[in-house]
Amino acid sequence: MTNNRFAASTMRALAAVAALAALSACATATPYQPRLAQQAVAGGFSEQRIEPNRFRVTFAGNSLTSRETVESYLLFRAAELTQAQGYDWFSIADRQTDRRTQTYLQTDPFYNSWYGSHFGHFAPTWRYHGGHGWNTWDSHMGGPFFANRIDVRTIQKFEATAEIVMARGAKPLDDPAAFEARAVLENLGPRIQRPAPH
Repeated sequence: MTNNRFAASTMRALAAVAALAALSACATATPYQPRLAQQAVAGGFSEQRIEPNRFRVTFAGNSLTSRETVESYLLFRAAELTQAQGYDWFSIADRQTDRRTQTYLQTDPFYNSWYGSHFGHFAPTWRYHGGHGWNTWDSHMGGPFFANRIDVRTIQKFEATAEIVMARGAKPLDDPAAFEARAVLENLGPRIQRPAPH
């Protein structure tokens, strides 16, 4: 029995360390970087060629990256790509920014570990009638009886996408969706945060 308790407490400690490591990896906003599967901070830019002078450009941020930053990084990438392809300016043919919101409920780990260590799988449960009928609460989920033991977190992530059309020569003055690539790079460049060197 003592070995089982030791193993259970060791597993809880390892889970806490793993959660802390995951949180520390996400402790910074998404820098200006390519969007890759394996990287220190999630998110980044990607693009897809649609026609010779037309691309779909995307920038996805993590939960610490503001909407303004995501949209600025998208414009910066569009300008960078425009120059790399040998063009002078680009026009945004279609643009959208999506917001993804997730809400998490987290109960007090001390409260759960007390029930877990004293009652095992036989922790108490209650049924209560809410606005939408009968509900069940147990010590591993949190509920209205112990609201002060629950931490509710809402996480938002933004992803901006634009289809851009590139062209050479002078930018048309009467097109509000047209951007001179060099001017965008000069004006937004000082605000771009790149990944920290390893």
